[in-house]
Amino acid sequence: MNPADQVMRLFVTLGAIALIAVILWEAFETIVLPRRVTRLWRLSRFFYRLTWTIWKWTARRIGSRARREALLAVYGPLSLLLLLGLWAAGLVFGFGVLHWSLGSPMHAPGGAPSFGIDIYMSGTTFFTLGLGDVTPRGALARALTVLESGVGFGFLALVIGYFPVLYNAFSRREVSITLLDPRAGSPPTVSELLRRHGRDHLHHLDQFLNEWERWTAELMESHLSYPVLAYFRSQHANQSWLGAVTTVLDVCALLMAGAAAPLWQARITFAMARHAVVDLSRVFRLQPRPPSRDRLPPSDLAILLTSLTEAGRQPADAETAGKRLAELRRTYEPYVNALAEHLLIPLPAWTSEPGSKMHDKAAPESAGLCTAVTTMMQSDE
Repeated sequence: MNPADQVMRLFVTLGAIALIAVILWEAFETIVLPRRVTRLWRLSRFFYRLTWTIWKWTARRIGSRARREALLAVYGPLSLLLLLGLWAAGLVFGFGVLHWSLGSPMHAPGGAPSFGIDIYMSGTTFFTLGLGDVTPRGALARALTVLESGVGFGFLALVIGYFPVLYNAFSRREVSITLLDPRAGSPPTVSELLRRHGRDHLHHLDQFLNEWERWTAELMESHLSYPVLAYFRSQHANQSWLGAVTTVLDVCALLMAGAAAPLWQARITFAMARHAVVDLSRVFRLQPRPPSRDRLPPSDLAILLTSLTEAGRQPADAETAGKRLAELRRTYEPYVNALAEHLLIPLPAWTSEPGSKMHDKAAPESAGLCTAVTTMMQSDE
């Protein structure tokens, strides 16, 4: 072998080792490391930025909301499978290149080994098939085969353990979102939350906000560790994790601004929920920007202040309450709006229109069961 070929094979060997190391480190950071990774250049970040851009471009060109939501709901699980497949293919290719750089020391049936045989050998070794039709020749080739077999076995074990953790976090998130339906409607609104609690049950808001303080903490922990969960859509088109946390922020802001005696629990829950949306917007490297259309026009603000009065928490000064509420909204609305635009998740309104249906026609009828039962209970009372 001439010196030029030796130098080329050396560079190829180093490149293959670098590819294997990068993929294994990416898998470690994504699956094993339970914290946010702030490093700018990541293979998985590039993968999601590219594929999500294409997916969003396609979804925006679908006129039907039901079909658009169905397409968006597929992305989260599918992108996860594609990323794992990309990692596996990269590792198989990297080990195959290492075999080739050693001179393809293989016993292959039907002729001399080639690069295709090296890739085949790498694939059967990585997935621990053990077919035996191609075998390594020499101590270094055997050691490389054993190493790849161990890497493949460990990689598959991590993947198998990764899915239950991911779906358990998703399930815990969705249970609380579903429980929000009988309290705030679907999609949830602050006016509906106040109406359904009323004067007689407003004291339950402390317990409600306490539960959602813990939910937002769990949301932040799980979505910072596994950002792919942000792309997983809820069961019903009118429900979303972002819509739920936005409603919680809205109701906390209203209570802090409008109530004569601000609730201590509202301040704590507001701080926790705002912390979650700020950190999650940083995970996706989003620039906060306020909504293009005001989510709370003056007419809706008057309705909310009236609802507070009917619930027994009359604001001391409506004008002061409005200014205070506007200040609080500026601390979180740019972040939830940036997440909403990035994920194509509509933000909930502050008030529900009188006589409007609380559930989208495309959603299953069972989604409105909780709302119907709650309405009947209130009418009985």
